[in-house]
Amino acid sequence: MDGFIILDKDTDVFSRTAGWRIAKMFNTRKFGHIGTLDPMASGVLPIAIGNATKMIPFIEEVCENKKEYLFGLQFGIDTDSLDITGNIKATNDIIPNEADVIDACQKIERTTEQIPPQFSAVHIDGKRAYELARAGKDIEMAPRPITIYELEYIGKKDKEYNFRVVCSRGTYVRSIVRDIAKLCGAIATTTYIRRTKTNGFSIKNAVKLDFLENLVNNNVSIESYLMQPDCALGDIPVINLGDKDIELYRNGGFIKTDEKNGLYRVYSNKTFVGIGRIKDGTLHPKRTI
Repeated sequence: MDGFIILDKDTDVFSRTAGWRIAKMFNTRKFGHIGTLDPMASGVLPIAIGNATKMIPFIEEVCENKKEYLFGLQFGIDTDSLDITGNIKATNDIIPNEADVIDACQKIERTTEQIPPQFSAVHIDGKRAYELARAGKDIEMAPRPITIYELEYIGKKDKEYNFRVVCSRGTYVRSIVRDIAKLCGAIATTTYIRRTKTNGFSIKNAVKLDFLENLVNNNVSIESYLMQPDCALGDIPVINLGDKDIELYRNGGFIKTDEKNGLYRVYSNKTFVGIGRIKDGTLHPKRTI
């Protein structure tokens, strides 16, 4: 089977582990996921099964490059990982007022650069930053280009301050927490991260891993939760091929066309066949399902 499961990943689960468990339910070893969520983070994680994995690069290329997260922070604590799972580096009693927190959000909104956390997957001299950080190395993290489109303070509950952010790929929520605290003259750590939207996929279409596994264990089909391989490719225009051309296309042949240059979703009798690129009046196969 080929398609996508839109998973609502729980905390304390690695993204790759979640993908493997989904693939196991569909009796395949071929899987991939769009983006990665830290184990402490929950929320939307699109899992590609079978030949749908071929669509991941195109989804990442053409889909809106925005992600939405809900997250929380607690002032007065600084950890090495910038989240509540890390080792405590410092504590104090400085608690900003809500007006200062809102002002900090307004200053961070529209940010176009960010310094990633030391505990991140950024490559430094051929190694992951988190590997160096865990080894006790002193790491200087360089700023990276990102965009924070919206940063909204949505309220406080007990000691936890809650936020919503819409940001570009490559943005670290834990760094946003660090920067909010710094602008408020305080320290803080991240208490939770929940991704609600990514690459056109929404939490409203997501399903829990345990729920799917319970269905499988009770011999209930989960095929209805598998979205089609072309489900997130709506921004790519369509080209339909006849029986003769589609046979040639499937075998790697080139098709003459009057359509303009660019990527196309290729269909035959309403069946999705793959992704092609038209250049100078010729359709070239890129990925075939």
